Amino acid sequence: MLESIRVTEKLHWPKQELSKKSILSPEHKVNINNENSLQHLSPGVLKDTFTTGTSSYNVLLQSKEEKKHHTQKQSSTHHKKHRKATKCSTTLRSIEHCKIQAPLPLPSARCCCTNRQPSIFITSPGSNSMKFANTISVSGNSIGLPPRPRSRAKRHFNQSKQSQSPKSCGKEGDVSGQKLCLLTAIKPSNVEKEKMKFFKSDFTYNPQFEYANPALPNVLAKHSQASDRFLKQSINIMERTLQKYGSYEKFEQATGGSLLTKSRIWNHVRKYMVKEGCLGEIVVHLTEDLLSRASMTVVNGRPTLTINISTAREHWLEGMLRHEIGTHYFRGFNNNSQPWCNWNGRRKHGLKPINPTEEGLASIHSVLFRKDPLLWRAALLYYTVYQASQMSFSQLFQDVGKFVKDPNTRWDYCVRAKRGWTDTSQPGCFNKDQVYLDGILRILRYRESIDFLLLTALGKISYEDVDRLKGLAVIENMRVPHFLQDHARYKEQLEKIMEVNELTDEELQDLIN
Repeated sequence: MLESIRVTEKLHWPKQELSKKSILSPEHKVNINNENSLQHLSPGVLKDTFTTGTSSYNVLLQSKEEKKHHTQKQSSTHHKKHRKATKCSTTLRSIEHCKIQAPLPLPSARCCCTNRQPSIFITSPGSNSMKFANTISVSGNSIGLPPRPRSRAKRHFNQSKQSQSPKSCGKEGDVSGQKLCLLTAIKPSNVEKEKMKFFKSDFTYNPQFEYANPALPNVLAKHSQASDRFLKQSINIMERTLQKYGSYEKFEQATGGSLLTKSRIWNHVRKYMVKEGCLGEIVVHLTEDLLSRASMTVVNGRPTLTINISTAREHWLEGMLRHEIGTHYFRGFNNNSQPWCNWNGRRKHGLKPINPTEEGLASIHSVLFRKDPLLWRAALLYYTVYQASQMSFSQLFQDVGKFVKDPNTRWDYCVRAKRGWTDTSQPGCFNKDQVYLDGILRILRYRESIDFLLLTALGKISYEDVDRLKGLAVIENMRVPHFLQDHARYKEQLEKIMEVNELTDEELQDLIN
């Protein structure tokens, strides 16, 4: 998460195309069933997979990469026509060969808030990673909904290629023809500089953040209202954790385990992808420059999972994969075939916002099957945002010290709550981080009536819309993660989360009508 572990090893920009390299040894052969694959899935469709909400709202908006590529191609053709006739054909073939062998440049994933780092396709041996951008294997169980005519399904699928960008990633900035998402706009560009000033002042200085492409004031205002609706529950969860473990640091070590090396991270991710039947579909990117534990985005037309290696712990990593792949990726994949796959479709069918359902469901899956599924992170994020709306940065830092002692970890939480603001001496917050606990408690409140298989199969929808939309859904080739297929065990884990966090149906019913 935002733990204060520093990783000194630096990742280097690769001299060759790493996405074509397999990290699997030859003996690890995995068969992927492509009989029911969806062919010709364009980058536009993949982008729309995540435009209605991800774990960090890290949504990469439509770029003009294709337009640039077309312009460059025309320019190249123009120059070829004017080359001297004395150049032999073998020389031209040599030049073309060099072009093909050159590594594909990975764009700076602005919405991932990361530096340029190597990205790798985790694939089976001998596979060509370039094929997976257009061929995605489809697996999963039939869920017993009435089928729809093929012609209508095809029409809805094609509409997703023309999907629009989400409002949450509006035109806060436009650099080199690329629209920036909100989380990029509110990421301070001088974090390290202000952190040094803050620590040298003995935690009394209020950082003055700067932004390369600041968000518009009206956008910030929309995200500046914090809620205290679940403040009592957030405090109770954290106090219970401290009573049991003594400190957050001890809780982290006892329940999260040791930090993983890069090779062990690759191994865990590969095993999980095999389990879910999505090996080769997702680029995996390791970084240290991420405020969250991980994010699922689309980069250069490819689904990309970015993992923060400074927070990847052995007992928490699979929960993160259930969060990002088992929830966000699968719901996004399923969403592409639905009539509500774009904003016009969502308006037409009157869909409710996907959050807090999206992040609440993903956050539940993060702690699913843990021995002690305490909702610490969601609780602390909720609490920190509310306190930020009432306090300056330095006051917030001191206040969060009641729950987290490590100053580096506290700094990270405070930056998340204050991002978007320039003068942090004033009360103010960015309220997005309250969505996790909000969504968790709402889903737990209605856990007996929610059909969790349909909630995943129908795509990016709210739990409130499931019953109304299931008759309109396209269900061919829908995908459901493995941990949802044992319904009884899944429900048992939800009850365990209620018990461990001392949540009762009575209090949730009073809070959520």
